Amino acid sequence: MEIIAEIGQNHNGDLNLAFELIRAAKESGADVAKFQLYEAKTLFPKEDNIWYDYNCKTEINRDQAFQLAEECQNVGIEFMASAFDAERVNWLKELNVRKFKLASRSINDKELIQEMAETGKPILASLGLWNETEFPVLKSKGSVLFLYCVSKYPTDLNDFEFSKIKFPDKYFGFSDHSIGITAAIVALSRGAQILEKHFTLDKSMYGPDHTGSMIPDELKQIHKFRLELEKCL
Repeated sequence: MEIIAEIGQNHNGDLNLAFELIRAAKESGADVAKFQLYEAKTLFPKEDNIWYDYNCKTEINRDQAFQLAEECQNVGIEFMASAFDAERVNWLKELNVRKFKLASRSINDKELIQEMAETGKPILASLGLWNETEFPVLKSKGSVLFLYCVSKYPTDLNDFEFSKIKFPDKYFGFSDHSIGITAAIVALSRGAQILEKHFTLDKSMYGPDHTGSMIPDELKQIHKFRLELEKCL
């Protein structure tokens, strides 16, 4: 079972905070520290978007991506990122990441999927915005692992349908946007092999993802549960 601490935008555009989050993720039991690589002006609409300036502020450039990867290597945690265009996939190729993450909003981006598929590396694909009955067919030289996800920030526990979710045969893992750790514990106990959850040092910080993120103490609880669950199994 793998725990991915999704730092995402929660560094708030501060590289030192990003480094602190990486170290805290490692110390609290995460296996992976994950970020998001995008060009804000292309990815996010400006009109009717209260987070537009924040999105621009939290955009990570190439040099910063390499610094974050280096810090992950220094502390002994895997670096990972969602890439939202071909250029940023190439950054990750240069960094020789072990796997790629396809965000829910990119599940229909054929060009982006092709760029990732050609690498032969595993792709983790969240299906929060996939509305079809059958799973998407992503032709890749590597494995494609689907993550159960509800694209609502934050997600209410009533929005989950874990009784209908088969881990790890159909969904290999769970991408969690809920408040607290209940959903994460349920997913792991039902067989999820990957848990991805947003991670912050303070839920009251400014930004769209902090509220539904786990803090270090919660990550430690999930890590402890994982160890005890593995013993039971």
